[in-house]
Amino acid sequence: MKKNSIIIISVIVVIAVIIGAILLFKPKKNGKLQTTEEIQAMLASIYNSADVQLPQLEIMDIPATDGMQLQSFTGLRSNENIEVFVASAPFINAQAYSLAVLKVNDKANVEQIKQEILDNIDMRKWICVSAEKLYITNYDNVIFVIMSSEEWAKPVYEEFKKYVENDIGKELEKTEAEEDFSIPEAETIN
Repeated sequence: MKKNSIIIISVIVVIAVIIGAILLFKPKKNGKLQTTEEIQAMLASIYNSADVQLPQLEIMDIPATDGMQLQSFTGLRSNENIEVFVASAPFINAQAYSLAVLKVNDKANVEQIKQEILDNIDMRKWICVSAEKLYITNYDNVIFVIMSSEEWAKPVYEEFKKYVENDIGKELEKTEAEEDFSIPEAETIN
């Protein structure tokens, strides 16, 4: 009887240790994309995908305190709650392509920030060109923003979703309406 009790207790202890180890070493959702280096590595992985064909791009770590760059890339007027800001743009700025990844702190309202970006971003921030498509989503407390032509933006956006295993928040998008930029015909003077 004593021997059976010892075996049962031993089995219970082994099961408890296994369950404890699984819970202790279970990957945390918040463990991905929390540092500038992890975000930069993610962008490098996306840009190296066979599905992504883009011009030569620069990946920049921008201080979250740089309000001018933050507004240019996201339309945000405040850097409150922004912890990490990584951006990407072409070396030649006459191409409509802009990407921003923001890590916000835990007290930030991610959905509200995404909506503010959607409402305020300037899709015509370049002198000669404008972005056709804007995509915004998030992975936990990391906001992903890309605007460009559909041809460039969509594959990058899809690769981001793959990278985070489609564990994303609400998706927002906007299409820039093409306006008639035709030059009026010159009037003839008689």
